[in-house]
Amino acid sequence: MEMNAPGLFRCFFQGIKTSSQARLSIYSRPTTKTMQSAGFRSPAIVKAGGLPYFTPANNGGAAVSPQASDTPTLFRPLQIRDVTFKNRVIVAPMCMYSAESDMTSPAVGALTDYHIAHLGHLATKGAGLIFIEATAVQPNGRISPNDSGLWQEGTDSEQFKGLRRVVNFAHSQGAKIGIQLAHAGRKASTVSPWLASQAQKRGIKADESVGGWPTNVVGPSGGEDHIWAPGDQFWAPRELTTAEVEDVVRAFARSAELSVKAGVDVIEIHGAHGYLIHQFLSPVTNRRTDKYGGTLENRLRIVSEVAKAIRAVVPAGMPLFLRISATEWLENETVATEIGSWDMPSSIALAKLLPSLGIDFLDVSSGGNHKDQRIQPHTNYQIDLAGQLRREIRRAGHTTLVGAVGFITEAESARDIVQGAEEAEATESILSGKAPKADAVLLARQFLREPEWVLTAAKKLGVEISVPLQFARGLL
Repeated sequence: MEMNAPGLFRCFFQGIKTSSQARLSIYSRPTTKTMQSAGFRSPAIVKAGGLPYFTPANNGGAAVSPQASDTPTLFRPLQIRDVTFKNRVIVAPMCMYSAESDMTSPAVGALTDYHIAHLGHLATKGAGLIFIEATAVQPNGRISPNDSGLWQEGTDSEQFKGLRRVVNFAHSQGAKIGIQLAHAGRKASTVSPWLASQAQKRGIKADESVGGWPTNVVGPSGGEDHIWAPGDQFWAPRELTTAEVEDVVRAFARSAELSVKAGVDVIEIHGAHGYLIHQFLSPVTNRRTDKYGGTLENRLRIVSEVAKAIRAVVPAGMPLFLRISATEWLENETVATEIGSWDMPSSIALAKLLPSLGIDFLDVSSGGNHKDQRIQPHTNYQIDLAGQLRREIRRAGHTTLVGAVGFITEAESARDIVQGAEEAEATESILSGKAPKADAVLLARQFLREPEWVLTAAKKLGVEISVPLQFARGLL
């Protein structure tokens, strides 16, 4: 028996030292004499709040001694504005392509029991923050017809009710939950990726027969020259008018306001991976001549307006995240040498503006905006980008937090990325020469492979944490 396993269990059953004692304590029946003893009272399961049915309250993944000197930063709480996360492990947004596609159905784009099962299980297993997948703020902002959305008005809509049910279950398990608000732009109206894979293609565009919107795919610039890739993968976008761009900004704010009413803890703006906001940021995809195009200042305008519009409708204590592609990996490609691209200097310039926009956390990814990108993936290829941005932010005198994502699979790697990220640890980090690369880590596909990653990471790192009650006996 490893020494950590009883420790994990001991969080809930005080004084248990061994698994055999645990079995005795939990399952043995009290004698009649014990039951008749003065003052005897059977223990009761604590019921989770916020749900219309019974389930035990949980808080898996929280360190028993978070401020102990030997507790790694990964398992120390992280506070952003008024929200405290029990650890620094975040489930990144992952599209599930599992929502209703029929625009005539009240349930179009709504989260369902599937999403409760998927996201709720991750919440139970101990992540500090779980993100709901990229959620479209307008119907034509979906990547596929089966994407989730939050454009319906009011709190009686199926989209709102589906979101609130997911949020309530996540909270019942002691997790914080965020939503990534998005618009796919020119990469919209495609079929789900497994359908493309079955046809041995990278992507397939969705026509009207499957709920697609070929004539309403939009981007900062339009026409055949602005298709993401030739062939049958993507539709040619039409150029948004200035008024339509302003409508998009308002749509982000409306969706954010509904998210707050549904109880969401965090909002993230999706500005990465070649979707609409990223398309506006990059000179590769933005050839506009109005206030949203041309200079870097103009191309940054949509981020500024979306962030400020969201800040105006959410509580002051709510954290606001922004995901970006730090580089498009086009630096040596013809398209970039001719007109430029979104690169690390561009991202650094944006990062320094974030405090003025009310953005608290920069989620650092890369690529996705051009077919000629030359990504050379390795274990740390995006981690290093996050580290560079964090250094530049600190040099500018800002405290914006940074998240690292991409190929993070091992507990030791996650620990090392954030170790020393707390403000109190800053001097020690500098003196040791091991400055943290990020303040939190985001994992995506690893959670699909290993939903209990947080629990196993704690075990590997020797951290005593609370575990979900129903799974505790399987962790001894």
